[in-house]
Amino acid sequence: MAAALQVLPCLLRAPSRPFLWGPPVARMSSGMALAEQARQLFESAVGAVQPGPMLQRALSLDPSGRQLKVRDRSFQLRENLYLVGFGKAVLGMAAAAEELLGQHLVQGVISVPKGIRAAMEHAGKQEMLLKPHSRIQVFEGAEDNLPDRDALRAALAIQQLAEGLTADDLLLVLISGGGSALLPAPIPPVTLEEKQMLTKLLAARGATIQELNTIRKALSQLKGGGLAQAAYPAQVVSLILSDVIGDPLEVIASGPTVASDHNVQDCLQVLNRYGLRAALPRSVKTVLSRADSDPRGPHTCGHVLNVIIGSNSLALAEAQRHAEVLGYHATVLSTAMQGDVKSVAQFYGLLARVAAAHLTSPIAGHLLEEEAKLYQLAAELQLPDLQLEEALEAVAKAKGPVCLLAGGEPTVQLQGSGKGGRNQELALRVGTELGTQPLGPIDVLFLSGGTDGQDGPTKVAGAWVMSDLVSQASAEGLDIATVLSHNDSYTFFCSLQGGTHLLHTGLTGTNVMDVHLLIFRPQ
Repeated sequence: MAAALQVLPCLLRAPSRPFLWGPPVARMSSGMALAEQARQLFESAVGAVQPGPMLQRALSLDPSGRQLKVRDRSFQLRENLYLVGFGKAVLGMAAAAEELLGQHLVQGVISVPKGIRAAMEHAGKQEMLLKPHSRIQVFEGAEDNLPDRDALRAALAIQQLAEGLTADDLLLVLISGGGSALLPAPIPPVTLEEKQMLTKLLAARGATIQELNTIRKALSQLKGGGLAQAAYPAQVVSLILSDVIGDPLEVIASGPTVASDHNVQDCLQVLNRYGLRAALPRSVKTVLSRADSDPRGPHTCGHVLNVIIGSNSLALAEAQRHAEVLGYHATVLSTAMQGDVKSVAQFYGLLARVAAAHLTSPIAGHLLEEEAKLYQLAAELQLPDLQLEEALEAVAKAKGPVCLLAGGEPTVQLQGSGKGGRNQELALRVGTELGTQPLGPIDVLFLSGGTDGQDGPTKVAGAWVMSDLVSQASAEGLDIATVLSHNDSYTFFCSLQGGTHLLHTGLTGTNVMDVHLLIFRPQ
């Protein structure tokens, strides 16, 4: 009963507005005031990639209303415009598109997460909702970001619309994070259940989004350029909100409008890497063997214009700007944080110790040793755009508070049956790292949040921690090692100080991976 009562305050929390935790700043401790600033920075990052403004920046009508301009391309409009979409941010994107395109839009079909319309309505986000007499049909599915029968029905409706188009038509495709799960159309004889089982097994063993999509494309009718092929000979314009490191078009939502050769050897390498090749269903082996002997060669998508309209780098740039307004020396470390969450947490822990030492004391021998370990771990993580040297130089020159920003999508290898998500687990592991040794007269805060507002199968976006996390947990009788062994970070943060450390946003209507903030403020 005591354990249940500890979790109860978290379950009952109903923030009066999004992006809120704790009391107003005026009544906060210094740590909570710092957390409030971190919340503001996270909110600014999410605000920069809201669907409506992004879509309005990408699309425009000429004064006559007869031509659609997309970047430097123009397309003739004569009530020949159709729309399909799939992803966590697509409901808001579709609402903005229909508002802009009006009577030119003949018909649309979108596939969005289960419950998202009710959630947006409850949050008062009317701009994310379609009008009552919309020409766009909405399917909801993929509960917990897993493909299901509802998502399959949506995919087949999208395929049917695309296959009915002619050379005189224009298809506008809206794509955002979560799009893969919302567009499942397995190649027969593979069933949805078989494909879902294989995806679950890969994810549980720590497969990256790129590896998951390699398998999905090979087993799908619409991914890997399949949707573009279905729409041919119509012109296709895809507006894409990237949730993948480096924004590779062929990986985002498994590239439904990007040519792919479906390299079977790549699939087999992934399956071998995670020990799954021997356990494949007969249907999967059949489809892979067919693809291996497909004489048609790679598909082409010359009738398609793909445009990235939002990304993690855009979100971090806005958070950096906001941090500077708040008086921080702000630097973007990387938009490509990836790898096992344990290694990423070790990286942030080492970075925090090195940066804190630069801020509070002269260079010492132990600092050089820690810095060498930091660079070695950074090399092992293989982060393609890491600005580590520049960040440490900025810290060394700083005369006041510092904010280091990063984004990406670490992976968690599931070991237990607890409840959590990669952001909460990363925050918990970083908090443990921060407590391994004194950091000097400086407040250090780490925040990790998913820009879609939903971290794993939970109703929170992530969590924040400071260097006193371990002592706080000990005082409340919480065993961090046991929690981590069960991947139970959500239950931990619900219990810790009544859930104060959880980041509540509600569904944000967007998705550009995760945002990490590492803040230093001299005391």
